[in-house]
Amino acid sequence: MGNPVGSFIWYELMTSDSDAAAAFYGSVVGWKIGANVMPEMTGDSGMDYRMIERIDGGGAGCGYTGGVFALDDAMIKQGAKPGWMGYIYVPDVDAKVAEITAEGGSVHVPATTMEGVGRFAMVTDPQGAAFYVMTPEPPADDPDATSDVFSVDKPQTVRWNELVTPDDDAAVAFYTKHFGWTQHGAMPMGPLGDYRFLQLEDVQIGAVMKQADFMPVPGWTYYIGVDDIDRALTAVKDGGGKPMGDPQQIPTGEYTVHAFDPQGAYFGLVGPRR
Repeated sequence: MGNPVGSFIWYELMTSDSDAAAAFYGSVVGWKIGANVMPEMTGDSGMDYRMIERIDGGGAGCGYTGGVFALDDAMIKQGAKPGWMGYIYVPDVDAKVAEITAEGGSVHVPATTMEGVGRFAMVTDPQGAAFYVMTPEPPADDPDATSDVFSVDKPQTVRWNELVTPDDDAAVAFYTKHFGWTQHGAMPMGPLGDYRFLQLEDVQIGAVMKQADFMPVPGWTYYIGVDDIDRALTAVKDGGGKPMGDPQQIPTGEYTVHAFDPQGAYFGLVGPRR
């Protein structure tokens, strides 16, 4: 694979209503979420998985930002909830899972191989934040294929990965050890301490911050790039989502805002104010 080890290579929305999610994110972000790509697995075995299509440059090109996985009734009854998940590239899923569990992490979905997709597992870090590790299966005709689902500046990609954790020192040590990330630079956050920036090969990919008392659980928040933060926020409200406050300006001059989609998945938006 063309990406460096430790890259975020896929993002996945788990939702209770794929059709509603397609309409909502289509309006907010501009994505096109198509039909189920695994119709042969519906029925008793149950799987509804859809691709998030990104339209670049007004239709000059297209790619994928991730997928939409429909939670069925049994999953919801067992406690599964709508939310966004990130996939981190590793060369050996089984070895990485063993390392993570040895340090106090947990396995929520055991290592699984899917033909044409690759091998993956869902884990939590020792502080309880969930994510996937994955070794993708590249196309036969392009063994060095590169995922571009994360970028630092493009709309319709994920542009920032933010970890909220009860122990930011331990989290920094964990992720820098296991994924080759570095931690340089920080922004003071008052009683919460520092907002600590994360890098992969000198690219700033996100940050770690200490979990506040009002935050229910540790976890990752993924910030989706939009063309206009005010337009996107209006679309969130019109589409039945729940914004968490007003857009806040960040040091780059752009703006961010957090929201819940109508099914309850939490996410961030980042973009300019036109």
